[in-house]
Amino acid sequence: MIPLETLHPWIAIAVTLAVFITVQLSKRIPVDLLFLLGLVVVTLTGVLEPKQAISGFASHAVLTISALLVVAAGLRSTGVLDWIGQQLLGSANTTNVALIRLSAPIIAASAFILNTALVAMMMPVIIDWCRQRNLSPSKLLIPLSYLTILGGVCTLIGTSTTLVVNDTLQDSQESLQLEIDQQEKEYQASLDNGPPQASIAKLEELNQLKAFFKQIKPMGLFEITRVGLPCALIGALYLVFFGHRLLPDKRDIMDQLGDQRREYLVEMLVQPECRLIGQSVEEAGLRNLHGLFLIEIDRDGQIITPVTPRDTINAGDRLVFTGVVSTIVDLEKIPGLVPAADISYEFHPKSRQQRFLTEVVLSRSCPLIGNSIRKANFRQYYNAAVVAVHRNGVRLTNKIGSIILEPGDTLLLQTRANFIAQHRNSRDFFLVSSVEGAEPRRHDRAWLSGLMMGVLILWLCVGAMLSSGGSDLSWANPAIAALTIAGLMVLLQCLKPGDARSAIDLQVIVTIAAALGLGNALTESGAAEMIAGSLVSIVGNNPYPLLIVIYLLALVFTETITNTAVAALLLPIAIAVAKESGIDPRPFIMAITLAASLSFLTPIGYQTNLMVMGPGGYSPRDYLKAGAPLAVIVAITALVLIPRIWPF
Repeated sequence: MIPLETLHPWIAIAVTLAVFITVQLSKRIPVDLLFLLGLVVVTLTGVLEPKQAISGFASHAVLTISALLVVAAGLRSTGVLDWIGQQLLGSANTTNVALIRLSAPIIAASAFILNTALVAMMMPVIIDWCRQRNLSPSKLLIPLSYLTILGGVCTLIGTSTTLVVNDTLQDSQESLQLEIDQQEKEYQASLDNGPPQASIAKLEELNQLKAFFKQIKPMGLFEITRVGLPCALIGALYLVFFGHRLLPDKRDIMDQLGDQRREYLVEMLVQPECRLIGQSVEEAGLRNLHGLFLIEIDRDGQIITPVTPRDTINAGDRLVFTGVVSTIVDLEKIPGLVPAADISYEFHPKSRQQRFLTEVVLSRSCPLIGNSIRKANFRQYYNAAVVAVHRNGVRLTNKIGSIILEPGDTLLLQTRANFIAQHRNSRDFFLVSSVEGAEPRRHDRAWLSGLMMGVLILWLCVGAMLSSGGSDLSWANPAIAALTIAGLMVLLQCLKPGDARSAIDLQVIVTIAAALGLGNALTESGAAEMIAGSLVSIVGNNPYPLLIVIYLLALVFTETITNTAVAALLLPIAIAVAKESGIDPRPFIMAITLAASLSFLTPIGYQTNLMVMGPGGYSPRDYLKAGAPLAVIVAITALVLIPRIWPF
């Protein structure tokens, strides 16, 4: 009877292949569930000990990624990202100019912020900018994803892939240390009992293991920068001058029907701290807002109408607009610009956290019918404040506070969170519904969250330099740094605890943790060494063809399953290939890291590609058209530079 242990390598290989194939053939089973089931199978069959199987869930990579997602949510919640978007895109008027202005900052930011988090932050900013100017977001969203991917390989913390690689290298060193300890015992025994030739052979083998141990050390913060930055620069040039031309020009169907949507009358008050003060209407970005029209400016009773692009905005001005809900929500996100229809409107950021935007349609039985909005006293009746008003079929041009309420009027209200539950069945309203995307910003905490992000970047840089110098300090660990800042974001009220929990993408976390477990199964069972031996026998010992094959394997696999899973599964094989061939593993480690990170050909190869697919209206063919030349350019750049920077 065949011992079960001898089947472990084949079980590990079979389970890994089954996961790969099922991901391609079945779209019904979630990717995280597939990897989790694979991990369960290799554990139940004895390939992995339970402790080894679940170690991925407590890995530094998983903890760091989770914490960085919370930090990104804090930056979004405090309006830091809105401010950044305004600085980057404020004066741009075409998608080509916008892409030029976005490229360098996005690459720089994604070198220090996880690219999934950065796309989640920047995508609403770009979509809003495109909607306001009636431009197609499909020209910018795939480039946004690609730029964050390119920037992610410029530092250790830019992408989850490099964090997973570093965690796997740490585990590999720990396993090799056990082997070195065993070899040292055998060497001491050979000195005492064996012939001199045996001692010399043991010493030579021991020295080789110690040298290999140093070669698989975890990466420093900027080690990958030497090849990642050239790849990013070349890729950005391609996108700016050529790549975006290959993308479709699709527009949201609701935006095309903008004239048929509800138009509200809204009056905004310019407070003394508003950043628009002193700017012209055009400089403030209020001239060509899609779905919104600036009717007049009321300046201490003096009415300025029609409003020209050259008119300046002063403190205390009342800006009267007609427009759709989505653009009114955009106006509300500008610090210091608040609706002026109701004096009870809460504009302080801390107070606004407890209030939300809600649409209601007044019924005939509403007690406020026949009153003006100013005298209606919504605060007393409903604990709500009027933001804007719409009357079907009538373009309202009156002062909003003077409008007499009629049955069927649609009002945009600032309400408490429980307003909908309390008034859903009220006879005062025909309809009560919440407004999507109207979450209030904590602008008073923007400076604090921005400062903490700066502290985190500085902390990671200093920690990486100390770690590369041989220091073993617990506070220098990236996971500890990211968890500390994430905790402070919540503690200092930059982010609600519930929003922090929602920011953590469990599907991503479970997939990474389970993939790390499957990678351990390939290593512990001996499957990685077996595959490596077969690869070396087929390709030969020539290191450069081996490097090309490993890079292409990672590139193909990362386009079909998640990138972090590819890194966790292929890295043990790459290390085993180097060990089998007797060459430096560093070039292979960098090849796996880059190829698994730089996914441009399919929407499922990298999460950021999938994130922009729906909002951009893309098909898989769009990724192939724009991404194939980029993948070729970056692959050539990487394969030329890697052997020069890390010689075999």
